[in-house]
Amino acid sequence: MLLGVDYYPEQWPLELLEEDLDQIRQLGCNVIRIGEFAWKLMEPQEGVYDFSFFDHVISRAKERGLKIIFGTPTATPPAWLAARWPEVLSHFEDGTSRAFGGRHVCCYSSPVYREYCSRIVTKLAEHYREEPAIIAWQLDNELSHEGSDLCWCGNCRDRFRQWLHDRFEGDIQRLNEAFGTVFWGQQYGDFGEIPLPSSTITTHNPALRLCWEQFRAFLLEDFISQQAQLVRRVIPQAKILHDFPGGGLGKHADFAAMAQCLDQAAYNNYPVWGGQKEPLPPHEIAFGLDYIRGLRRQNFMITEAIMGAQGHDITGYLPRPGQAKLWSWQGMAHGCDSLLYFRYRGAAAGAEQFCYGLLDPDNIPRRRFREAGDFFRDVKEYEDVLTAPISSPICILYDFDSLASFRIQRQSLLLDCEREMKELYRVFFRTNQMVDIIPSREDFSSYKIVVVPNMIVTDKEFLTRLKEYVAAGGCAVVTYRTSVKDRNNNLVFGKVLPVDCDDLLGVTVEETESVQEYDLFPLRGADGQTGSAGIFRDMLQPTTAQVLYRYDDPFYQNYAAVTMNPWGRGRAYYLGTSLERKLLEEVLREAMSFAQLTPVETPDGVEAVVRKGEKRTVRFLLNHNPFPVSALGHELEAFEVLGEELT
Repeated sequence: MLLGVDYYPEQWPLELLEEDLDQIRQLGCNVIRIGEFAWKLMEPQEGVYDFSFFDHVISRAKERGLKIIFGTPTATPPAWLAARWPEVLSHFEDGTSRAFGGRHVCCYSSPVYREYCSRIVTKLAEHYREEPAIIAWQLDNELSHEGSDLCWCGNCRDRFRQWLHDRFEGDIQRLNEAFGTVFWGQQYGDFGEIPLPSSTITTHNPALRLCWEQFRAFLLEDFISQQAQLVRRVIPQAKILHDFPGGGLGKHADFAAMAQCLDQAAYNNYPVWGGQKEPLPPHEIAFGLDYIRGLRRQNFMITEAIMGAQGHDITGYLPRPGQAKLWSWQGMAHGCDSLLYFRYRGAAAGAEQFCYGLLDPDNIPRRRFREAGDFFRDVKEYEDVLTAPISSPICILYDFDSLASFRIQRQSLLLDCEREMKELYRVFFRTNQMVDIIPSREDFSSYKIVVVPNMIVTDKEFLTRLKEYVAAGGCAVVTYRTSVKDRNNNLVFGKVLPVDCDDLLGVTVEETESVQEYDLFPLRGADGQTGSAGIFRDMLQPTTAQVLYRYDDPFYQNYAAVTMNPWGRGRAYYLGTSLERKLLEEVLREAMSFAQLTPVETPDGVEAVVRKGEKRTVRFLLNHNPFPVSALGHELEAFEVLGEELT
């Protein structure tokens, strides 16, 4: 188990190094993360490489038994590179160039930028190929973050056209047919006529826009894979990771695809950020953790845990005493097996002056510093169970193309696919069930419940696997706007909705309606119970399905809203609308009962997570409330975490 801090010695007088490293070691750390923003220091002039500063830092860290995670510095290219080659800078949608400054300002399509990245990464790896203190290499930093997953420059235009040429094997007519460009007379005569989908009158072709999303994801996957190959070519035994930012489901990037070149995924966990009045709800923090664990379906690392308030220009909520430590425990409970705090000392200059670390620039240890030390001391007691793999009975599936399709055509102003997933997840979180969040292309046959939310783009291969899963005794929960489009982001001619799975679900969709309220229309259950729903609705005509709820407004009361269909030895539930929380919990609890999963009841704000090691099982109780509570026979103080061994 690695426990440590993110340390930027280049940002401080060198005479502080010895004192800092001593204090870091006394804090309980065994690792520091360095180097990720120091390209200029490593290559002060083009082709002149100097690693002496980090040689010194590493030698002093080794004297204290500290290990090193070294970051490749490609997120912050030096000023001389942008000055000599201004074409490496990425462009806004209007075609203007981004200015040098900030980070991630270069275009991943730029051959020049890619070449300079290859040089610095190779030189760095060659210099430290025999350094035993470096136990992991972090590639770049938070790829896709802060809008860096989009660029509209000439390099991107040319490479996008080449990407389409390769995908359609040089056959422009195949592309025209796949895109349906006969609509509005947009047929292309050759690939050089294809535009970037930047601002226009009305909107661009949805199939073109989906390809653009896929292309943006390809660039990032290609960029990180290239760095991984460069490091492994020099250091075959290197452990390679990347620190993913939050919000991955909303990025123009496929984090799961990017993670396949890594040995371990890492995560920068920010439950609160600048300007937020309060932190994310506990279930949303847990959702982000489970999503990262699902990238490689294995334990992950947190490379940036927070202890203080955060923000660039606007600061936010200050975690209450014990609260940030609670978030650290929550990360460990959900599959983090190593954790570093961001950062050892807050910056005195630069854009992150108000991203508070364990120490402030006055260098005086206070509460935040002591809390981190307490966490490092206490968590070691549970290393055996917290580093063991997690086995979850439930999975929620997501599909990159479907998420992109909703970014392209939202259909309802309120429809937020990630929010819908979190609402489903919230029920399982409230009943203390562990959940994997994984791409739909992964094998899901071993789970007791598989949730398929808003998967508008599907194909026969996926639907065949889903039917086989349910027939074998599985329980599928499918929501509205699933299986509506093909892989080109087009509707399917001649087939009823949901396409090719109306038999599995036992319903057909007769009509649909997008609404702009959360709880607009009433529902009535088979036993007379009532509730409400909103955002969107499918008017369902059952064929073999049992109706659980119908719409209860005068025009559409003959249509079903929620159904359950037996299929082989299993069940398939269909949620034709966004249910209010009370009804959603009722339906999902019924699914859990069928799957023989027992809810663990705890008070609101109390999370119970069971982790199993080889020799013992421990249940962690986490009180997310700012007040004491009683849970499962224990008294918990505000933000307290308790671990108890189960027999």
